[in-house]
Order: sequence, then structure tokens, then C-alpha cells
Amino acid sequence: MRLFNAWEMGQDQTKQQIEKGLHLYQSNQTEKALRVWTRVLEKSADPAGRFRVLGCLITAHAEMGRYKDMLKFAVVQIDTARELEDPDFLTESYLNLARSNEKLCEFQKTISYCKTCLNMQGTTVSLQLNGQVSLSMGNAFLGLSTFQKALECFEKALRYAHNNDDKMLECRVCCSLGNFYAQLKDYEKALFFPCKAAELVNDYGKGWSLKYRAMSQYHMAVAYRKLGRLADAMDCCEESMKIALQHGDRPLQALCLLCFADIHRSRKDIQTAFPRYDSSLSIMTEIGNRLGLIQVLLGVTKCWMIQKELDKALESIEKAQELADGLGNKLGLLKLHCLCERIYRTKGQQQELRDHVVKFHECVEEMELYCGMCGESIGEKNNQLQALPCSHFFHLKCLQTNSGTAAAPLCSGPFGLRRPRLSGRRARVSSRIPSARPGCALCTGTDRNKAHGPACPGAAPPPSAPLRLTGQHRPGPGPAITPPQDGGGAITQQIYRGT
Repeated sequence: MRLFNAWEMGQDQTKQQIEKGLHLYQSNQTEKALRVWTRVLEKSADPAGRFRVLGCLITAHAEMGRYKDMLKFAVVQIDTARELEDPDFLTESYLNLARSNEKLCEFQKTISYCKTCLNMQGTTVSLQLNGQVSLSMGNAFLGLSTFQKALECFEKALRYAHNNDDKMLECRVCCSLGNFYAQLKDYEKALFFPCKAAELVNDYGKGWSLKYRAMSQYHMAVAYRKLGRLADAMDCCEESMKIALQHGDRPLQALCLLCFADIHRSRKDIQTAFPRYDSSLSIMTEIGNRLGLIQVLLGVTKCWMIQKELDKALESIEKAQELADGLGNKLGLLKLHCLCERIYRTKGQQQELRDHVVKFHECVEEMELYCGMCGESIGEKNNQLQALPCSHFFHLKCLQTNSGTAAAPLCSGPFGLRRPRLSGRRARVSSRIPSARPGCALCTGTDRNKAHGPACPGAAPPPSAPLRLTGQHRPGPGPAITPPQDGGGAITQQIYRGT
């Protein structure tokens, strides 16, 4: 009995110390909170208490941008969960391991750990974490520029949020969707979703951390800047930066500095932009945000190009390309090839120009970043987009124009989709670009003849057929286009339309 009472007292003391650390942390006394939690971790013999305090340490280090320490604690937490032999604890610990790798831009590892979480047979508690798992996986796919899978994961996360009435999760997903559409250059949706997140914070966030408001304001600032509303962008970014400084949120500080620099670059105030890029670069390097470093170097490159310093621009591009290659960030590589094209066109170096046009087009095909109706690439300019249930993207105007006559452009149906069409000066060198993926360019199957059938216009040609870039499919027979009812884009469209 005495042993039991001593163990119970130990549990109570552990709980009290954890609560003390939380109170300090919420009062912005972060270092004191970390010292309290570290002492608990060193002294406590209670595995459940150790698991909980490890969760606190993981969260705190994530918000401070200490991602390597976050990963270290996540690994220890998995060992603790195995000691407890509880599937719910194990699911949560693998989620934290996935998040740690997501922050460190190890996206393939993130996806692997998320799949491990989803395959675990836990209780209702574990199932409630699936929305957060789907969000983390979506962010990882977005980091790899795998847009279809990213949207599918965000849709699942939203579905979990709605089913469990989880407003915090919905807010986080809306911020990720804002980032998603900003990358695809549908700036109307890029602004709408963070505005929706801000609305959720105002309506339900009385007891929430201020980081939710700060993140929504940051993503609004990004969208406003891209829409040319620079004063609004500056206001939102200043509010986000104020909260980030107040809470010692280094990752958000770096993002805000990047946004400030982009705003000044948009104003052609290059001398004011450069110091902010440098500050952002310093923090991004410190915390290990390689994806953010690519964005900073892209901004720096554009500044050098404005100043006609093309050799310095190429130096920044080389550094960014090394990072993008290492991460597998295909959109970053596409942007870099686009900038190189402009530079080499200006310098009159035709061979280098052709090489980068070829690589640009290969990136477009690999990411399937083009409308299956008009053939124009997606992400080159601001356009409203629509995702169908298969999660393929089309220009909204193309779907509206063809809604009464065209067949449903589903990747698994008998519908031949147009191949990407280059516009402007890229078209002049397009005939030299090899076609790596003939047939239905939006088909996701590894064997298109099995997916479509040999008679389908989207099926791959026989091996003896010549590969032609310029040949485009004509729409085959199929059902009329209808609004998506489920799958990719369905829930996001319901939110967007206010239904």
C-alpha cells in the first residue's frame, strides 16, 4: 500500500510540475518553462507523465524553431510510448515524429511516418488524430510539389475537422490551403482561406494561442501582396510579426521578414528589401527551414535582376537549385528554370536558353501543372482554378465554357486531355522538347492502357509510334461535367461557396 501511495504521489507531483511549466510557457517565460519540464523528464519515473512532458517539450521547441531538438524529443517519446504499450500513445508519438521531419523539410520521411500513424489500430482517441496526420502529410506533399495528393490530404483533414467539430484543425487547414493556392497562383482562393481562418479565430479562438491569429494574418499578407494590395499586405504582416516577436516564434519571424522583403521588392525599393532578405535568410538557416531558404533566394534573385546584376542573380539561382534538388521541390525548380530563361534570353545565350525551356517544360509535365482543356500551364499567372473529384486542376473559365458540351475530364475515364501548350517565346523552342509522357498527360496510373483501355484516346501509343509534343488529344465521349460531390476539392469548394 505504501509503495502504491508513493507512486501515486509521484504522479501528482509530475502533473503539478507539468502544469507549472504550462503556466510559465503561456506567460511567455519559455526558458523557465523548459527548465521545469526538463527537470520533470530527468526525475519522473512515471511513463505516462514522461510522455506528456515530452509532448510539451516537442511543442515548445517547434514554436521556437529548434527543430533538431524537437526531433530528438520525438524519438524519446516513441520509446516511452512503446514502454506504455498503448496504441493511442504510439500514434501520437509517430505524429510528433512526422511533424518534426516536416519542419526539417524531410518530406519523404514525414509521409512515411504519417502512413504509419494511419495504419495503426488505435481507439477513438487515435482516430481523432487522423485529421492532424492528414494535414501534416498534405504539407509534406505540398513541399514536394505533389499538388493532387496534397489537396486530397487537406480534404481529408477538413473532413475530420468537420466531423469532430475541431475548429483549431480547420483553422490550420485553411492556412495550408491559402499557401496551396498561393503556389498555384489562384490568388482569390489564396486570400479567401486565410480570411476564413481569421474568421474562425475571431469566432471560436478566445482561449486559443495567438499563433493561430498570427498565421492567418501572415497568409493573408502573402495573398494581398500577390494581388498588388501592398498596404493591406503590410498591415497584416506587421500584426503577424508583432505576435511572433511577443512569443519568440522564430519560424514565423523569418516568414514575416521574407514577406516584408517581397513587399518592398514589389514597390521597387530594393535597398530596403535586401536587409530583410538577409535577416530572413539568417533565421531560416539557423532553424533549418530549407524550403524557406529557396523562397528567400528566389526573392534575392529577382532583386538582382531588377538591378540588371545578372551574374549575381545566377549565383543565387545556383544556391537555390541545390536546395530544391535536395528537397525534391519541383515547383522551386520550375521557378528557377523560368528565371534562368529570362536571364539567358537577356544575355543572348541561346543554348542555355533552350536547355532551361526544356527543363521548365519537363517540370510542368511532371507536376501536371496545366489545364486539361486549354492546355495552358497553371501557375504562371493569376487564374481562378477548380479541382475535380480526381483532384486534377482546370481553369474555372474552361470548365464553365465547356460545362454543357464537353465530357468530364476524369483521369480514369475515356477522356483525352490536352497536353501542355507553351505560350509566347517558349513556343519557339518547344519542338526540341522530348515528350516523356505521351497520351493522357493527367493520367495517374502507371499503365495507362490498363487504366483507360487500348481504344481510349488517353492511352499510351504503341512503342513504334513517334513521340510528338505538338499532337493534342480531342475530347472523347463521356458524361457531362457536374460539380464535384466528393474527393479532391469537394469540401474546399463547399467552404469557398459558403455552403
